[in-house]
Amino acid sequence: MSRPTDERGQVLSSLVAVLAVVAIVAGLLVLFGTRGGDSTADQPATATTPKPSTKPSTGPSTIVASVPKPGESETPVPPTEPTSAPTEEPTPPPATEPTTAPPPATELAIPPAERPAVEVYNNTGHKGLADSVAGRARQAGWTVAGADNWHGKIAESTVYYPPGMLDAANQLARDLGISRTKGALDNMKKDRLTVILTSDYTG
Repeated sequence: MSRPTDERGQVLSSLVAVLAVVAIVAGLLVLFGTRGGDSTADQPATATTPKPSTKPSTGPSTIVASVPKPGESETPVPPTEPTSAPTEEPTPPPATEPTTAPPPATELAIPPAERPAVEVYNNTGHKGLADSVAGRARQAGWTVAGADNWHGKIAESTVYYPPGMLDAANQLARDLGISRTKGALDNMKKDRLTVILTSDYTG
């Protein structure tokens, strides 16, 4: 047996249907609205640039990696020189050079009053040599008793002296520039010095 419907019942049925539709639409809006808000989560991971981490790294330091391991070749480092300069030895002051060479040691000059007489002989072909050397001997303070030529063979210019007159002979030889002295020969006078000049004499 069917229940009769009136206008009131139809209105209620229509109202329920509208509310159902509104609820469905609202649910769809909420659903799609929520998905739209999460749309950024669907972007690829490469689209966003990761920010560098500001936290300190807990891994090993790269400085440790640069240290050579035992057994590896490495360039030896030369030892560092000391910063302080070595003590230098004091340099001695330069010796003052003499302006002239020191004269050779010579015997004391014999006073002219104590010198024996001198005879000068020329044993060369150079005429006048005996007279020239005799004049030089006089200028040096010697007394010349004579000058002449000598006949014979003499090895080199020589001052001959009798016994006891060696010092006087050395003095006369220095004064005349003669390098040789010798004891007097038998044919020479024994109270004076005898000078014989040969070709080696340069004065």
